[in-house]
Amino acid sequence: MSRQAIVSWLQQRPWLVVPILGLIPLISLPLMSRQSPPSASTPSPGAAGSPSPLSSISAAALPDMALVSPSPKPTPSAKVTPSSRPSPSPKATAPKVAASPVPPPRQIDPRVVQSVISLSADAVIPVRVIIAQGTTSLTIGTSTGGVVMDAQKGNAVYQMPARSSYQVQADGRTLMMGSIRLPQVVYIEPNPGGITYVGDRGYRGRMVLIANDSHLWAVNHVSMQQYLYSVVGSEVSPSWPMEALKAQAVAARSYALTYHLKPVNRQFYDLGADEYYQVYKGVESEAATTRQAVNSTGGEFVSYRGGVVESLYAATDDIVMEAFQGRGMSQIGALGLAEKGYNYRQILANYYTGTGVARIQMDIE
Repeated sequence: MSRQAIVSWLQQRPWLVVPILGLIPLISLPLMSRQSPPSASTPSPGAAGSPSPLSSISAAALPDMALVSPSPKPTPSAKVTPSSRPSPSPKATAPKVAASPVPPPRQIDPRVVQSVISLSADAVIPVRVIIAQGTTSLTIGTSTGGVVMDAQKGNAVYQMPARSSYQVQADGRTLMMGSIRLPQVVYIEPNPGGITYVGDRGYRGRMVLIANDSHLWAVNHVSMQQYLYSVVGSEVSPSWPMEALKAQAVAARSYALTYHLKPVNRQFYDLGADEYYQVYKGVESEAATTRQAVNSTGGEFVSYRGGVVESLYAATDDIVMEAFQGRGMSQIGALGLAEKGYNYRQILANYYTGTGVARIQMDIE
């Protein structure tokens, strides 16, 4: 069975995919921001107790992403007992059919299965990235067209043609897309293979637009896999050695998982898209090498005693020392180690002392 066939088989049976993320506790290591801690006079974004300008919007207004938590297994139908089965007609006779030889089961390389399972784990874990907040207007477009959905009612309210572009503004608690009035919260679902543009930057996945107090927010709902394709290329050069890119992919995945488990704003988004968190630029930062680095490390994260490590990193050793008291990965340092022949696990072990590389497990029945 090919890798594509296995992926298709998994996608048709989502209840068989059970990531262990909900069961992984955060470790007791200090959790720090990517940048230097803000001063006491500057509130941290999403800090506990800080009122959110979106807090007045009901959670019911957001689309059901269906991937935030594993789907429950379907309840099996009740077995039919012999007494409840209809009695066969006495005149009915079963046709005689010659027995066909049963072909032996096809053998699947376990390495291919594990690779597909890890890749699928990244594909089903959602990341909610806020890419615009509190702005007065946004230019929204699609490459292949798409549908605008009322997030609360779940029905289509507008069909966007291919290569379309609209100026979106908040009008009180409604959205204006050109001259079209939309509900307070909508999401744009691009057609298969399509890209949604916010300004001149394209994004995969679903784009949620929220109006509140005459201001706009845009949140990109994207799979971990596609998110990392961009983050790796946004944080480091796609031309770096593959082992350095793999180390960046694992560190970025681990960092994102901590915000998947403890989002900045539980109701609306997990984390931001700038250097305060980790840089995410959408499709413009993707490259063949970044996709290879993400896919070849599918589902892997930095772990300590079974927990997820918030794998802090910065450009240089000096910044790591200043911002994180030396506890984090230097990206330039990782490049140097890769050029010396270190593999990505050795690079990660060099910077995250006492940790290991774990993999998200998925139960297949």
